[in-house]
Amino acid sequence: MEYVRTGSGVLVPEAAFAEAPENREIATTADGRDVTRGFVDALDLLTTQDTVLAGRGIDLRIYEELLRDDQVAACFGQRRMSLLAAEWEVEPGGERRIDRKAAESLKAQLDEVGFDRITDRMLYSIIYGYSVGECLWARDGDEVVLADLKVRKARRFAFAPDMSLRLLTSRNTRGEALPDRKFWVVATGADNDDEPYGLGLGHQLYWPVLFKRNDIKFWLVFLEKFGMPTSKGTYPPNAQPQEKQKLLAAVRAIRSDSGIIVPEGMMIELIEAARSGTADYKELCARMDSAIAKVVLGQTASSEGTPGRLGNDELQGDVLASVVKADADLICGSFNRTVVRWLTDWNYPGAEYPRVWRVLEAPEDLNGLAERDERLAGIGYRPTAERIAEVYGDGYEEAAPPPDAASPPAAPAPDDASFAERDAERDAADVLADRLETDAGPLVDDLIEPVRRLVMEADSLEAVRDGLLELYAEMDPAELGTLMQRALMAAEMAGRFDLDAGD
Repeated sequence: MEYVRTGSGVLVPEAAFAEAPENREIATTADGRDVTRGFVDALDLLTTQDTVLAGRGIDLRIYEELLRDDQVAACFGQRRMSLLAAEWEVEPGGERRIDRKAAESLKAQLDEVGFDRITDRMLYSIIYGYSVGECLWARDGDEVVLADLKVRKARRFAFAPDMSLRLLTSRNTRGEALPDRKFWVVATGADNDDEPYGLGLGHQLYWPVLFKRNDIKFWLVFLEKFGMPTSKGTYPPNAQPQEKQKLLAAVRAIRSDSGIIVPEGMMIELIEAARSGTADYKELCARMDSAIAKVVLGQTASSEGTPGRLGNDELQGDVLASVVKADADLICGSFNRTVVRWLTDWNYPGAEYPRVWRVLEAPEDLNGLAERDERLAGIGYRPTAERIAEVYGDGYEEAAPPPDAASPPAAPAPDDASFAERDAERDAADVLADRLETDAGPLVDDLIEPVRRLVMEADSLEAVRDGLLELYAEMDPAELGTLMQRALMAAEMAGRFDLDAGD
């Protein structure tokens, strides 16, 4: 068997190169072979696979109507505002001068057009399934710049079988072809790449909102029936039509007039509604509101004021943060793959593409960091100036030591007889203590160093606790113990010598 060496130096059978790999797209929707859509080769436009829209006229106005619901508006507004509250930044794609210039130019343009405004409107793709923004290009010297980006009504657009965007007009319901690098499309929610329309949350929200609206309608009828009795008028068998009309007018007047008159021989009574059990309209309305909150926010605590129940408030807050981060990644990622690349290719060919992103990471707890630094100082370590600037920011300098620390007290004069006598009495103990400190220093440092690294690298007190337990099992104090034994023996011998000398 013949072998061929690849570019990476690996030997593979020559037969593996007999046929080139197939590089065509086979399972497309443009050739009428997509069995999930039926026969689409004769159609000018793809139809959405959203079953809710397909069964109700394929009109996004159905989902636009959902936004009138108070719970949908509140939850979706919270989701949008949580994202827009995060600052956005433009990061160069590389370290070269051209990379930095491309990023600076992009940031200036986004500041000018209002990237938050654009993001807010493109986020409605989450409800509809897709959003379309039209880029308005202009010239600024030698550069092509984004003069504006206008988000259009999504239902003004459709997609051809080849996935190209088409503009629906009153004169061309089949859709007008659109130029390249002109429209920015964000699609989300679909479970495959064969659905250019995406699948918005309107698909999941339709039924909870519909049930809630009908529930409220029947709830109001219930309140009317049980809040005000039904009026009943009785007329004799021989009553004339004019008399019946007078009786009906009198019955209707009961609701608004304080006094009425009734023809003789006729009677009016109030029928009290009788019903056993409880009416669950309120419970159903609350249940639908909870379902809406779960669909839009992934949890209910931030919309229904229920944090703390069952101790899961922190978990539900993390769920919302994850949802918001996913929205940021969706919008910024799509923008980076389209508009950012178009501008870079036109103005800075060869530059690494810059990246727009949202700062959603929670800031470090400075109080916790300060407490950790204080604990480290207790064992003899302090952060460097670079670390101080990185964590706490600029504007700090090392404080001057107090006068007594800067100028330690001078040693007593040698002719001080009392001090000399006292120093002589402490010579043996001092020598032993100094010797022990000198010999034990490296051993103590070896024991403390892993602890120091653990405290510096840990991100929580729990991590420090767990790490200390692991380090304790690995520590070997045998050498330090041997040294302490020698020191104690030396101290004991020095003590006996002092006693003997005193005798």
